[in-house]
Amino acid sequence: MKANFIFKSIFLLLLFLSGGQLCAQEKQYEATWESLKSKPYPEWFKEAKLGIFIHWGVYSVPAYSNKEDYGEWYLRGLMLNDSLRTSYMKTNYGEDFTYKDFAPYFKTELFYPDEWAELFKKAGAKYVVMVSKHHDGYAMWPSKYAPNWNSMEVGPKRDLVGELSTAVKKAGLHMGLYYSLPEWNNPLHRWDTDPHRNIKPYVDQHMIPQFKELISTYKPDLVFADGEWFNSAEEWHSAELISWYYNLVGPNAVVNNRWGGGSQEIGFLTPEYSSGITETERPWAEVRGLGRSFGLNRFEKLDAYMTGEELIHFFVKAVANGGGVIINVGPKADGQIPLLQQDRLMQLGRWLEINGEAIYGSTAWEKTGEEKPVSLQRVDPNIDFNWVRNTPGNPIKEDNFTATWTGFIQPEFSEEYQFEVQADDGIRVWIDNQLVLSKWEGAPAGAEGFVMGNNNQNKEQGSIQLNAGKRYAIKVEYFEKQQNASARLYWSSKSTEKQIVRSSKLYTSAKGESHGLNAEYKSLQQHIAFTQNNGNVYAIAMEWPDDQLALTVKAPSKNAKVSLLGYEGNLDWKYENGKMIINTGDIKFSQVKSKEAWVFKIEDF
Repeated sequence: MKANFIFKSIFLLLLFLSGGQLCAQEKQYEATWESLKSKPYPEWFKEAKLGIFIHWGVYSVPAYSNKEDYGEWYLRGLMLNDSLRTSYMKTNYGEDFTYKDFAPYFKTELFYPDEWAELFKKAGAKYVVMVSKHHDGYAMWPSKYAPNWNSMEVGPKRDLVGELSTAVKKAGLHMGLYYSLPEWNNPLHRWDTDPHRNIKPYVDQHMIPQFKELISTYKPDLVFADGEWFNSAEEWHSAELISWYYNLVGPNAVVNNRWGGGSQEIGFLTPEYSSGITETERPWAEVRGLGRSFGLNRFEKLDAYMTGEELIHFFVKAVANGGGVIINVGPKADGQIPLLQQDRLMQLGRWLEINGEAIYGSTAWEKTGEEKPVSLQRVDPNIDFNWVRNTPGNPIKEDNFTATWTGFIQPEFSEEYQFEVQADDGIRVWIDNQLVLSKWEGAPAGAEGFVMGNNNQNKEQGSIQLNAGKRYAIKVEYFEKQQNASARLYWSSKSTEKQIVRSSKLYTSAKGESHGLNAEYKSLQQHIAFTQNNGNVYAIAMEWPDDQLALTVKAPSKNAKVSLLGYEGNLDWKYENGKMIINTGDIKFSQVKSKEAWVFKIEDF
């Protein structure tokens, strides 16, 4: 009895001194989906809401692609003989220059990891996800499995993963690592070039040992896998890798959901460049860049970047719908994060300093938000769009929008014209009030992370006899559901080779000389978001309510108190006709600290 008492006392003492880690480490996970699904998502991740993604590597040297493409896909563009990238490289670097020749120019001489970590902390992020290896195979740490193709041997001569991991943890943030499972140009298997089923030698001899080298060295709290879509989880040995990682790192470990077909709903969801999802049972984080690209793309224009207000609204909607955001920065090759990107992060951070109680640790309320119809009118030169996963323009959403083009078309020859449409998703065309062609169903959805490779377009053809010089009324209707969006209108005839219908043949009116088509885009847009935290309900308005904020909610208790974060004092309210009406008419805008979105706190709802 005495020995047993002494043993229990020693155990309790060790447990106290270890901060409970003995119990936490008792659970070991097997390489089965049933076992892996039993691991709870760590509280730190569910409460964090905001992470910072970093796409930075050899591709940051050219930092160049089409305005809707990903800059980090530069190598793939060369492999596919993309005219923009190949001509750019030949013109600026010479005929014999190769992608690997960029590596010595990736010097990172202005990379100061402590400054990065401090910026991310001020932005309000709770974790960081660094790309340790993208699809080009270049390792951002001294990997022995990437000889002369890692950051210690060629380029910076630095352990970039190690330096940033140390700085991020010192700043009190959680560190995560992105790892591309495949590589485009590995001699054991060239991803998306060699047959997909021939990947076993690459997985066994390269991917698995390199993955374990990376994770065992840096022990990140989060692993973001990618590039899995052509192969099954069994081919990637995903269950074995995840269980090994869980057992190595412990309770803080969390993975995303990109581990191959049949991975049994493991990991947090990662919608990419979309208008988000609604999911409360399973954690999720929308991933996207501040602009159209993850890696820096110097060809992007200013309007490709979200404004600070748009970033805040995007983030708020994700949180209200039960998720979070991993917002990306694309540093330059020298290690400097562009000032525009820094400014956007700082604007988000200032907003969170005032309104963070509605965000961190919050959960989705019974109602996620309120939407209203919005529209965008403009003149488009023609119908030749590939929005990928972006919006056609503000205030239209990235998903679930429609477009209608109207005007007149004037052929050059009197003959039968063949029209063709290519669209993701549905499209139909009327000419002279005649339905010429219709493809009115959604295109198949692609893999979540396979944005640049998805090409699931509907095609349809139709013909009509037209007379030269006559203007015919034309109407084109289009709808987009989710993921990629594109719409193109071609024509051809005996005397005209197949081509996009040019602006010179399109008119906005029957008699005027203004070229192009009248375009109207429509969607719903969320303008109020709701969250709940610590027994309080938060209504986040993305438009300033001049006199009153009307919320279509159930009747609150008579004891409910309403305040505006960043403003002193309670606000009067009443409930009538199914709406909670909060009086804002007495508030001077100069007295309000927030300028992009306003959080109304409702206590004792």
